[in-house]
This record gives sequence, C-alpha cells and structure tokens, in this order.
Amino acid sequence: MLQELVDYALYGIFGLSPEAKWAMSLNFFLYDSVKIILLLLVMISVLGFFRTYLPQEKVKAWMNKRRYGSGHLAASIFGALTPFCSCSSIPIFLGFMESGIPLGIGLSFLITSPLVNEYLVVLMLGFFGWKITLAYVASGIILGTAAGLLLGRLGLEKELVRDLISSRKTKGKQYKEWKERVRFGLGEALEVLKKLWLWILAGVAVGALIHNFVPEDSIRMIIEAGGVFAVPLAVVVGVPIYANCAAVLPIALVLFQKGVPLGTALAFMMATSALSLPEAVILRRAMKLKLILIFFGTVAAGIVLTGYLFNLLQGLLA
Repeated sequence: MLQELVDYALYGIFGLSPEAKWAMSLNFFLYDSVKIILLLLVMISVLGFFRTYLPQEKVKAWMNKRRYGSGHLAASIFGALTPFCSCSSIPIFLGFMESGIPLGIGLSFLITSPLVNEYLVVLMLGFFGWKITLAYVASGIILGTAAGLLLGRLGLEKELVRDLISSRKTKGKQYKEWKERVRFGLGEALEVLKKLWLWILAGVAVGALIHNFVPEDSIRMIIEAGGVFAVPLAVVVGVPIYANCAAVLPIALVLFQKGVPLGTALAFMMATSALSLPEAVILRRAMKLKLILIFFGTVAAGIVLTGYLFNLLQGLLA
C-alpha cells in the first residue's frame, strides 16, 4: 500500500514519468525512507513495551546463560524469518541493543535477516531449485551464527555509540497500566528516531542514486573479468549496491546463466543483501567506524569463503 501511495503521488498527482531514472530514484528514496522510519517507530515501540515486563538486567542474565552459540543461532533463525533488507533490519537490531541483548547476538540477526527471508526462498526455488535454495538458506544461517559468535567474543561493545541507546531503565519501576507501558515504548522509539533520522535519509539517498544508475551489464562484465578472483570481486561490486534479495536475485540468475560460477553469483547476491553502503551510513550513527569496518570485513570474508565453497561443490558435482 505504501508503494502504491508513493507511485500515485509522484506519477499521478505530480505527473512525473515512471521511465525517468531520476523519478525512479526519487520513488525509491521516498518509499524506503518512510518504510524504515515507520519500522523504527513500530519495532522499537513494541520492544520497549515488552521491556517493561522484562527488565534489562533479567534479559542480559538470561542471554548470557546461553551456551554453545544457541542464542546466536536463535537470532539467525529469527533473522531468516523476517522479510527485511539490510537497512530495514537496523531498527530491530537497535531494539535488541536497547533490551540489553549481547552485541554478538544482535549482529547474528543483523547479518542473517537480509540474507534469508521467505520471499527469497520462494524466488530461489523457482530459479535455482530446492537443493541450491536449501544450501543457500543453511549457509546464510551458519554465516550469521558464526560471524556473530566471533564478533561477540572480541569485546566490541565499547564501539557502540552509547548516546543512541536510551538511558531510560525499567529496573525497579512498576507499570500498573498498559498505557504507561505504551508511552514508555513510544518514548524509546522517538528518542532513537530523533538521533537517527538524518542518517536514515542520507543512507537511503545514496542507495536510491546507486539503485537506478548502475547498469546490470556493467556489473556482469566486471565480475566475468575477475577470473580466479571473481568471488571477492563480486563481493566488492555488490557492497555499494542497495537492493533487497527480490531485486538482485534476477541479476544473480543472469550471471549464472551467462556462465559465471554459482558461488560467484550467490556471493554477489549475498554482499548486495547483507552489506550495503547505505547500511554503513545508517549504522555510523549507532556504531563507531572501527566496529563497522570489523563487521563488514568479517561478513565479507564469510561471504567470500561461502562463494568459493559453492564453486567447489559445483565443480565436484558437475
């Protein structure tokens, strides 16, 4: 419905041409900005509401008792069930941080959510078949779990921008009416939104420009020319592009049909989905630069290894 409203406003009321690239970029910017801001308000409000029932200290204590990566695996599976792109996953990640959930577990969700979702599964089943789809889903969950575990052990919590995380605590406070709980949750969301909205608009603006001005043929020619380094090159090319899996999957399919190895095509899709320049811009308000670089570097390395593994399996099964 939101997309229909944006289309009607731009193409119906203002009479812009839907074929013009600048109009498509404006459409993309308006739709994604409103979507992410609404998600931020709703998700942090909901999580804040439930925090009044589960004080921060209890949440931390429960999560810290999880052993052998079970918390990270649960966060990755939850991420796989949420149909969000990389930027849309950030509000839930921030809500996790507000709730006192360990950073590594939050990052497991942040990695897996854009990589794997129900839309992607349906599309991949049609394009690639169930075996490749199942292997991709498993690799996405494993990557999110492993990367979250690794990053969680590095003690990087100090690299979060603390003023973004609300200082309002629920410890010791009794909420007698549900209206008080709703007000607390909405207050949390508004507090974060006031600090984040400019970064959201900046990140989506970058994505909107890239989204409609980067030709698919150029992407294919660059990746095809990579030779043995095609997998890391596909990741490097994919990171600046901002698109959800539904939009980038057809490009990955074309690459595969043109003879690009399966792992290389999937690595491009994974990098585009899980890592993007707009995501980095928005995360800069929540994380210090050091943490963003470590996060992107770790996930990119995992995607490269996954791509080479798929290429190896393709060669063995050929």
